[in-house]
Amino acid sequence: MTRLRSLPRDLYAVAAAVLLVAAAVLVGRNVYTYDTLIVGWPPLLGRWGPHLGPGTPAAVLVAAATAAYGPAVAARLPWRALLAAAWGAAMAWTWSLALIDGWRRGIAGRLTSSQEYLSVIDRWRDVPATLRDFNGHILLHSPDNWPAHVAGHPPGATLTFVLLDRIGLGGGGWAGAWCITVGATACVAVLVAVRALAGERLARRAAPFLVLAPAAVWMGTSADGYFAAVAAWAVTLLALAVTGRSLWWAAGSGLLFGLTCYLSYGLTLFAVIGAAVLWLGRRGVRERPVLFVPLLAGMAVVPVAFTAAGFDWWEAYHLLVERYYQGAAGVRPYGYWVWANLACTVLIVGLATVAGLRRTAGVLVQRRRDGAVSAEDGRLAFLVAAGLLALLVADLSGMSKAETERIWLPFALWLLPACAFLGRPRVWLAAQAVLALLLNHLLATGW
Repeated sequence: MTRLRSLPRDLYAVAAAVLLVAAAVLVGRNVYTYDTLIVGWPPLLGRWGPHLGPGTPAAVLVAAATAAYGPAVAARLPWRALLAAAWGAAMAWTWSLALIDGWRRGIAGRLTSSQEYLSVIDRWRDVPATLRDFNGHILLHSPDNWPAHVAGHPPGATLTFVLLDRIGLGGGGWAGAWCITVGATACVAVLVAVRALAGERLARRAAPFLVLAPAAVWMGTSADGYFAAVAAWAVTLLALAVTGRSLWWAAGSGLLFGLTCYLSYGLTLFAVIGAAVLWLGRRGVRERPVLFVPLLAGMAVVPVAFTAAGFDWWEAYHLLVERYYQGAAGVRPYGYWVWANLACTVLIVGLATVAGLRRTAGVLVQRRRDGAVSAEDGRLAFLVAAGLLALLVADLSGMSKAETERIWLPFALWLLPACAFLGRPRVWLAAQAVLALLLNHLLATGW
């Protein structure tokens, strides 16, 4: 009965989200110009371009199979088999969506444009010297200034693709395959974290929604998908550490969190989600406070290595802020993007997640009021709320004006488990799949 009574409220939340997206489209197209917003199809970066491609049949097949059988398979498979199946299905979904645009435009050419990481590989022949001189090329008026995405991230991002090139995996095809393969593991990471913190029942219910997320349109192949996976595993290893697993998990979590901060400045906000994990695992923390030793030691490895090589993270961040406002951010209006970014979020997490977030709020309110919800539900709701808080802080900061459909992928993944609270999962999964297929077939997305 509770679920039946909740359905109209879910639909009200969905209707509000649809209105938000519609408002962002209408205001973006009729109030502002391209020269003001600098996006082709506000609030998304892209342009109207209906098309089919070689990935279309596979994408439809994966979507139909996951929506029809995903909940039942997730409920019955042994846990380790479920993780393997989720990774494989997430890769199949992401690959097929990317191939709707064809191999060249959908995958191999994504990271080779003039603003992307692969365009500067030849400038990294001497890695230590390039790191020492990295900050000298961030500002627009600096000599040989870095392209937008290189300047906009710490050098760990570009260095990833430099190292791939050095081991013989150079070019856009390998870079795209790397981002899809690693990015798809984020699905597994979130599942493991949810199981550790909130129980296996909710993790299994969330699994099909993590696989069939509309975010996959941008996970393949944006480097932000790779960043999302690294950040997700940092949180997951911390969740394993605080729930009684080996202290080595804490060291691994610290190492990955340090790497996360050297892949994207904005992902320092994952400290919010990490703090939520520590709070949820506070009993384990009290029993083994020593876990902070390997956690902090691991966290120091990447910053110490980059600093020793001559890269100053804090200086680079301040230069980036200046560069940011020298470019598009100096034109794009905060008054539009502060709410239109949330419309982008609706499109990457899907309408099912909107309904799930409505239920998450209900769980938190009810638990605070009378404690009439299970401990597991409350813990999952708290974890999802932490992910939403991190995203909202990123929004209010003004450092994400537009393009949040890819920039916020790392945060969006932690909203998807809210779908575990939904009834009628097949219907909601179908809605997720239809949204992703429409976005990928009607728009020529890009960055």
